[in-house]
Amino acid sequence: HLDSPPAQMLDALILGLKDYMIKSGFSGCVLGLSGGIDSTLAAYIAAEACGAENVHGILMPSRYSTGHSVDDAEALASRLGIDAQVVPIDSVHRAYESLPIAGDDLAAVPAGLADQNLQARIRGAIVMIRSNQHGWLPLATGNKSELAVGYCTLYGDMAGGFAVLADLYKKDVYAICHYINDVRERREVIPQNVLVKAPSAELAPNQFDQDSLPPYPILDGILEGLIEREESIATLSKTYPPEMVRWVAQKLDRNEYKRRQMPPGVKLSARAFGSGRRMPMAARIALE
Repeated sequence: HLDSPPAQMLDALILGLKDYMIKSGFSGCVLGLSGGIDSTLAAYIAAEACGAENVHGILMPSRYSTGHSVDDAEALASRLGIDAQVVPIDSVHRAYESLPIAGDDLAAVPAGLADQNLQARIRGAIVMIRSNQHGWLPLATGNKSELAVGYCTLYGDMAGGFAVLADLYKKDVYAICHYINDVRERREVIPQNVLVKAPSAELAPNQFDQDSLPPYPILDGILEGLIEREESIATLSKTYPPEMVRWVAQKLDRNEYKRRQMPPGVKLSARAFGSGRRMPMAARIALE
């Protein structure tokens, strides 16, 4: 099992984070814990890289957070032995809503895009405050699938000093988490509910990733074709719905500007964003 892809990827991620922290002079790290699978895996990697006593999680529930997400995050922190602080963001969220910004009432459009991004940025600011207070490395937890299509918020969940999962597709996040429980640890370190529940940013009522994105198995298949194998839209359209392929390709091109502003991370593939894939930022063109 040590030669399996999940094992190799996990070892590389742990080594990469540990090496970066040692060479950069960080003894501890801090990250937001949402109860989702990405922050769950990032926390496990951090605990393995620098010791559980040096990992500091922050649970930042909002009015849209579900009870099971908080429970899952607390269960993970307990199993890993990491510090976890609960900092509800609703009071800060409401304070922003009361600001008169160019005559617009933010509260008049609850759960709109601006409101959703605001929640992510409030959480990012809280993580950065803790980083500044203690000199901890702030970790961003977005995966390659989300970064590819821009399903992330600048200065929000993208904020940080190191992007642990930036070269890891969503399917690989799940594969590694199953490997951790079934093979590496042989116990339920990753809460079972985290593995089976539908992914959600929880920035709006009843929100799920699949409301905005293709199913992850399809999204990852298209992205691997476009990024790793450099296949054309025409070629991929023989396997996947053509309109879906075009949508993903367009999102990939138009969100290069976001990826230029993401933190560095561990390079697992030949086509990692950044050094492995140099593309123009200005790409708002019609695809042929």
